Amino acid sequence: MAETSEAEAAPSASPKGQTSGHKGIAPRVFWPSVIIVLAFVLISVIFPDTVAEIVGNIQDAVIGTFSWYYLLLVSVFVAFAIWIGVSHFGDIKLGPDDEGPEFGLGSWFAMLFAAGMGIGLVFWGVAEPLNHFAGIPNRATGIEEGTVAGAHDSILQAVLHWGLHPWAIYVVVGVAIAYAIHRKKRPVSIRYALEGVLGKKVNGWIGDVIDVAAICGTLFGVATSLGLGVMQVAAGLSFIDVIEEPNNLTYVILIGAITTAAVVSVVTGLKKGIKYISNINLGLAAALLIFVLIAGPTLFIFRDIVQTFGDYLQNILQMSVNTTAYSGENGTEWQGWWTTYYWAWWISWAPFVGVFIARISRGRTVRQFVAGVLLVPTLVAIIWFCVFGGTALYRELFGQGGLIGVDEEGAATVDTNTSLFGLIDGMPGGTVVIVGAIILIVLFFVTSSDSGSLVVDMLASGGDPNPPTWSRVFWGVAEGAVAIALLLPGEDSLSTLQLVAILIALPFSVVMIGMCVSIWREFSAERRAALRAQRRMQRDELADHVTSSLVDAGVVDDPETGDDGKVKA
Repeated sequence: MAETSEAEAAPSASPKGQTSGHKGIAPRVFWPSVIIVLAFVLISVIFPDTVAEIVGNIQDAVIGTFSWYYLLLVSVFVAFAIWIGVSHFGDIKLGPDDEGPEFGLGSWFAMLFAAGMGIGLVFWGVAEPLNHFAGIPNRATGIEEGTVAGAHDSILQAVLHWGLHPWAIYVVVGVAIAYAIHRKKRPVSIRYALEGVLGKKVNGWIGDVIDVAAICGTLFGVATSLGLGVMQVAAGLSFIDVIEEPNNLTYVILIGAITTAAVVSVVTGLKKGIKYISNINLGLAAALLIFVLIAGPTLFIFRDIVQTFGDYLQNILQMSVNTTAYSGENGTEWQGWWTTYYWAWWISWAPFVGVFIARISRGRTVRQFVAGVLLVPTLVAIIWFCVFGGTALYRELFGQGGLIGVDEEGAATVDTNTSLFGLIDGMPGGTVVIVGAIILIVLFFVTSSDSGSLVVDMLASGGDPNPPTWSRVFWGVAEGAVAIALLLPGEDSLSTLQLVAILIALPFSVVMIGMCVSIWREFSAERRAALRAQRRMQRDELADHVTSSLVDAGVVDDPETGDDGKVKA
């Protein structure tokens, strides 16, 4: 392949048909995104109940109708991601052939993990297995109540939701975008991941619609996570008696602090703020993991990790396509709470995480990308849930319990916001560790917010990988403002925004199918070109060898010399 000069290393921010407008923005993407976000926020604040009812009904209809589609499609993404990694396509470099990775392995993994789902693992590491074990919302999957088998199945179910499947979604989007921006030198934009299918149409209104939807989905998703996250942080502060019952002022202060830190981080850029905070996050998360491993039932945890890993590999196919079809309405409700909800949520986050991972993966091969994005996080998820969820379930089965409660009607309850703190509180030095866990949660939200702001800004700036500072600040503040605006009237408005982000997943899933087709076409074309170049080189080498042999044998004259043996002019 042709070499790329340093000047060509960064993709152009102004492709034909998508030029940056006034002060570094792409008007056809920037302004529609701003208008849609502002309009939805205003309507949700003014008419919260009506909007919540409409969006809720649409979401229920989507879950009830398309749950089988989500489960089948995401399973196909897993197979597709593994295939491109292990096939001859895995040798394709996501960048110039002679260029190494832009970021070291440790920093690269820290950033992709922090942006992808680090905060989710901290939030759900204890709470999700407890919810499955408690039978919330029901037992449509057949997880037994109060038994060792039920506890183990609860861990497996959580690992399914955080293992290969969500990361395969990110692989599909990430590889498609990374190939476009690093190999073909396209701007940082979702649209160019479909160039192998749409051709030059990506520069028109279709491309604009895709990028606007990606911006809105990313902003809604990050703002929702920010709003829900500060509720957990506030619950943690209340748990250790730093504050009394959290109120709106508490939430506003926390969102303001996290947003300020995120804005500072995104302004300093990838190689400073975002990189450093991600590395700190990974270190704190590892420290918390090791603490619970040592303070908890250590031998049990090691045995559980090995057993869960084996059972996950053995049962992954059956669990991947378990639509709970024979459980009737309970099955539909359970899917809406868990697997189908998760798959839609991960797809809605795929534009954000995919663009970000693509941006930081310059210089890696497709095989390295798939191994780093698909396999390593899955292994981390297994270890994480066995350490945290396994310790919590061990406490419920063989210890003092107390993490699963009962409501007035006798139904099992789990306090999702405080489950992690409740688990740590029963360990040596619990209060100090809880403070560290709260700091970790805050920093994880900072990395999610700054990564999301950078992605939105790149898309709204016409694909500029280094967008102007003012727009970075604008989108960072916008995320915090949206979270505050929807959290103040009550949690219902924030939940409505979350459902809207998830609803965007349905049309974007079609875009992802197009990405798979585009990847296959683009990779196949490059492979054919590489094979043609290889055959041409082999023919040339063979011709040189035959000619040299004939000259040495005196059969023909040396084409480079005359009869007198002198080199011709």
